[in-house]
Amino acid sequence: MLDAALIKECADPSLKPAIVEQFVQAVGSDDPLAITVKSGGRLILIPKPKTPEEAIKIVRENIAGSIVRVGLTQIPAGIGVKDASEMKVALVDPCANLRMGTAMFAKILRIVAKWYGNQTREEVFPQLLDDAIHAWRTGKFEGESVFQAEDPGGAVVQRLALESDGVAEVEEGGYSEMPEEHPIKPDDAGIRIDLTRIGGQK
Repeated sequence: MLDAALIKECADPSLKPAIVEQFVQAVGSDDPLAITVKSGGRLILIPKPKTPEEAIKIVRENIAGSIVRVGLTQIPAGIGVKDASEMKVALVDPCANLRMGTAMFAKILRIVAKWYGNQTREEVFPQLLDDAIHAWRTGKFEGESVFQAEDPGGAVVQRLALESDGVAEVEEGGYSEMPEEHPIKPDDAGIRIDLTRIGGQK
């Protein structure tokens, strides 16, 4: 579980805190020094780093020819970097990693939302979010590299249907989407069923 203060201070402000939590829970790690190295689709076992400096050293050693994911958000190391020496310790700093990772994920979310035609319906967003998370894991969406792709810009309507707790989500405007409650009268029922014949009565 991510610290709410860390999300508020460090996460991309275009993402709602609940989305940041879901994203990190789905793809990230509790350990800011976590490193995953894959080569040819196979996971490579590496020693667990004890310090940020050790972590960056491991990243630099493995970046050539492998896919290296780093930190809380398991951000792909090496995006936009020409030389391994450019890798900085900030990559494993919890706040910096969350900032970079959520900014990159927000871009992917915008790419996927654009493909969906920027839907605003509540029931569409969970599928859109799933697709964006899958794109983060694989690095691709509709055959295109999402990390290298251009940011389409714009805002994504982030509406998650709440678990059936009977509470409507109040949007920034301050209004609830729950319909007003009216007392139900017996005569208001839309369908009437004649029960007089039950038990053979006529």
